[in-house]
Amino acid sequence: MDVVFRSAVETDIAEVLDLWDVAAENDSRPADDAAKLAAVIARDPEALELAVVDGRVVGSLISGWDGWRAHLYRLAVHPSVRRQGIGRELLTRAERRLVALGASRIDAMVLDNNELGQSLWIAEGFAKQPEWRRWVRPVG
Repeated sequence: MDVVFRSAVETDIAEVLDLWDVAAENDSRPADDAAKLAAVIARDPEALELAVVDGRVVGSLISGWDGWRAHLYRLAVHPSVRRQGIGRELLTRAERRLVALGASRIDAMVLDNNELGQSLWIAEGFAKQPEWRRWVRPVG
């Protein structure tokens, strides 16, 4: 299987949203929105990294950098191509990008009930911080 890794462009948005419907845990979060994803790509064209096989988006990872902290969101790999190193390569590429931008620590947003996702993060050396809770308030 030949996998191409590249940054997302606006024409990928519909396919990325479809991937997230199939591959990502979507409980307890606002619905994904094409306009907001377009804004991410416009603001930071390298933030959304994709894995593409035969022209089809099969993996994604958003690496966010605000100049202070580095954050990872929406690691998703299509079920038909899991366990072939795509998630790990997306993570490796994101970490390389974030370190080059100045990151000294990276955090990942992972739902508590996403056991499959948690197993990857643990295998990659990430650890849950039990002393922290995320506080959220919708706006707009």
